[in-house]
Amino acid sequence: KSVDGILADLGVSSHQFDVAERGFSTRFDAELDMRMSQKNDLSAYGVVNEYDEANLRRVFYDYGELKNAPAIARVILEAREHGDIRNTEQLKAVLSRFLPAHKSNKILAQIYQAIRIEVNQEMDVLKEFLEQSLEILKPGGRLSVISYHSLEDRLVKRYIKNGMFEGEPERDFFGNFSVPFKTIGKLIVPDEEEIRVNNRARSAKLRIAEKI
Repeated sequence: KSVDGILADLGVSSHQFDVAERGFSTRFDAELDMRMSQKNDLSAYGVVNEYDEANLRRVFYDYGELKNAPAIARVILEAREHGDIRNTEQLKAVLSRFLPAHKSNKILAQIYQAIRIEVNQEMDVLKEFLEQSLEILKPGGRLSVISYHSLEDRLVKRYIKNGMFEGEPERDFFGNFSVPFKTIGKLIVPDEEEIRVNNRARSAKLRIAEKI
């Protein structure tokens, strides 16, 4: 019913990126899937081929942090008029104008990330996890979370800081407010040696908090 500590590693399994079938990797051609669980109804195909312009814009702006999200959404809608976009190579071809050679990998990674987060509702799942962690941690119990991109890290940092995802906690008559966690130590990131041994750790950030 209660635990002393929780460790969450929010990274996508390396296996998902190293096999072509699910369409997670920018390196392989595969069907537009990106579902962590095959039981999910929504796939990358559904997002790319069925979302309206406003929702596509939201996905690429909110989850890919792409400033040209409106233009990307419009180009996808234009391409759909000539037939469905069924695989990752077709998607790359449709979006080729947004992929200059010197930074195509970075932009593709942002596009794929945005679609993957939407398909798997990763931000909602993370919010549920953080709220449930607070419920089952004992007082003095510790929550340790490793995140891999700024969207996750901001959510974790904000919840640890004030126990909320939006807004500010209410203050009492004296201007004080109560929060459920206290931060333990500083942000931990991999050093050069760890990145050399495991390049996929390069964007990892570890935050630790203790339940008050």
